[in-house]
This record gives sequence, structure tokens and C-alpha cells, in this order.
Amino acid sequence: MNDYPPERLSPPQEAPTIRVVAMPGDANPAGDIFGGWIMSQMDLAAGSRAAQRAKGRCVTIAVERLTFHEPVLIGDEVSIYTQVTKSGRTSMTIHVETWRRERHETQSFKVTQGLFTFVAINDERRPRPLPAEA
Repeated sequence: MNDYPPERLSPPQEAPTIRVVAMPGDANPAGDIFGGWIMSQMDLAAGSRAAQRAKGRCVTIAVERLTFHEPVLIGDEVSIYTQVTKSGRTSMTIHVETWRRERHETQSFKVTQGLFTFVAINDERRPRPLPAEA
């Protein structure tokens, strides 16, 4: 089963779930932004989308097919787009795309994409059913 939307040549038209500027503290000694930092930003964005869909608390249970296409550099504006591609009884799959743009340019480039799976949980941290979609 393919949970990825069709491949894009430009960023989605909707606003990104989050947007952040890559800073020097996020970089390795060569000046490239750590992949782990990018992945954490993706998890934050996916978590925000999951919480909206679940109308409450969620936890990340899996990340798959994370593919890096090109590096992010210090000063790049990083935009992360999310889309719920599948909902189950308690879980959902969220497709996440990360795009970079040099600070003073207009063209964006896809950096990475991946699938994040979340489970909605209750106050006891146990899985709970997702609410019906509106």
C-alpha cells in the first residue's frame, strides 16, 4: 500500500504546519544541519497534525521511509507540510514533507519526506479510539 501522495515538484499550496530557520547550533562542523534535527522538526509538525485529527494527545509509534534528498544549510528557512493519509481505529499515518529555501531566494527544494505513525492515547496513556472525521 502506498501512503505517499503523488510526488511534487514544488511545495504544497497550503501553509506549512511549521516553519523554522536552521541555526548554527543545529549544524554539524561542516555547516550542514543535522538529520536528527530535521527529523525532530518533522515529528513536531506531524504531532501537531495528529493532535488536531485525534482532538487530543497522541504519541509517535513509528517512522518509516525517511529519505533525505539534499542538505539543509545554516540560515535556510525550513517548511514542513503534513497530511493525514490513513486513519485506523486508534492510529493514523501522516505523510510529512520538508522543504528548504535559502533565506533571500524564492525557490524551494524538497529536503526529505517520510511517514509518521501516531496513536491517540487517553489520560492513562492507553490507546483510545480516534473521533469520527468531520
